[in-house]
Amino acid sequence: MTPSDPGPDPAAPDAAPDRATPRPRGAPTVNYKGEPLEAARGPGLGCFWIQAVVLGLFVILTPLSVAWDWPEIVSAGLLIAVVVLLLFVGQTTIFLLRLVAADRRAGRRPLASATRTVGELEADAKAGAADGPTDPPPANGGVSE
Repeated sequence: MTPSDPGPDPAAPDAAPDRATPRPRGAPTVNYKGEPLEAARGPGLGCFWIQAVVLGLFVILTPLSVAWDWPEIVSAGLLIAVVVLLLFVGQTTIFLLRLVAADRRAGRRPLASATRTVGELEADAKAGAADGPTDPPPANGGVSE
C-alpha cells in the first residue's frame, strides 16, 4: 500500500474467505501476526524435520571440516550456515509450539482419537459441578477401611 493509496475498498468482497475454524465457546483466539493462527499458513512439521536434519548434518560437518583441513572459507561458510539454520529451526519450533497451544486452547479433537481428550473431560467435570452432584454421596462418607 502506497501513501496515496486509501487502502482496500470496503465495499469489495474479501479476497480471502474467513477460514477460521469453529471454536467452542469461551476458547480464546490465538493471534499470529495480528490474525488468527492457522496451520495452513505457516511451516509444517515436514519443513521442521528437513531443517533439523540439515542443521544436524552441518553441526557435525563444521568441526570435521576443520579437522580434515578443508579450506577456511568452506569451514567459515558451514559455521555461518549453522547460525542461520539455528535461526530458522528456532522460529519454526516457536511457530509449531504456538500452533499446538492454539489447538489445545480451541479444544480441537485429534483425528485418530478413540477416547475423549483431557479438555473434554475437564469441560464435562465443570459442567457437572455447575449442575450439582448427580450421584448420591457414599453411605459411609466416602471413607473405607
